[in-house]
Amino acid sequence: MTATQPKTVLLVDDEPTLVATLKYNLEREGYRVITAADGEAALTAARAERPELIILDLMLPVMDGLEVCRILRRETNQPILMLTARGEEVDKVVGLELGADDYVTKPFGMRELLARVRALLRRTANSEPDEDFVSGDLTFDLKRREVRREGKVLDLKPKEMDLLLYFARNRGRAFSREQLLREVWGYDFFGDSRTVDVHISWLRQKIEPEPHRPSRLVTVRGVGYRFEG
Repeated sequence: MTATQPKTVLLVDDEPTLVATLKYNLEREGYRVITAADGEAALTAARAERPELIILDLMLPVMDGLEVCRILRRETNQPILMLTARGEEVDKVVGLELGADDYVTKPFGMRELLARVRALLRRTANSEPDEDFVSGDLTFDLKRREVRREGKVLDLKPKEMDLLLYFARNRGRAFSREQLLREVWGYDFFGDSRTVDVHISWLRQKIEPEPHRPSRLVTVRGVGYRFEG
């Protein structure tokens, strides 16, 4: 019997002490860890190694993390977890807009980071395609990971696709932000509910006839959100 190959994590950060600490803890969890200290090296490593997960610092020499994320997202759907020392919400939102799946603000606890890593990898492992289906004027092509609206492919980021797919499979059911974090992002304890609100806003821009007066992805007062199809 062939042993299961460890999942590869690409760790991109230019702080040697942090890299050593994260590498040690990730390897203790059974991951194979490769590292890069600047943006160009990160792209080279990602293309050569094809890691299952990329942990990417925002502030990098040569090429910053946002630009690296932008380029990687055009080339791969592998989950990207961004690290940022900045406190401004705009940096987190920009990272998500560019296709990052999650972010952690420095300083962070090792337990939190490892939980997020496990959650992202678990979501990837559980995202095998099944049968295509239609919900209203949306057609879900799961093998291609595409959604078409009236024949036109929507430009959805990976987590937008996951969220819309989850809603469509549970049409008419209301979910709290915490439920969505747990079911779509895979967080048990560490999710930031604002992440859900940001993704809901983006989806409304793409699927609603009038995004400021949503009729498909509606707010349920005191609960969260419901998809009407």
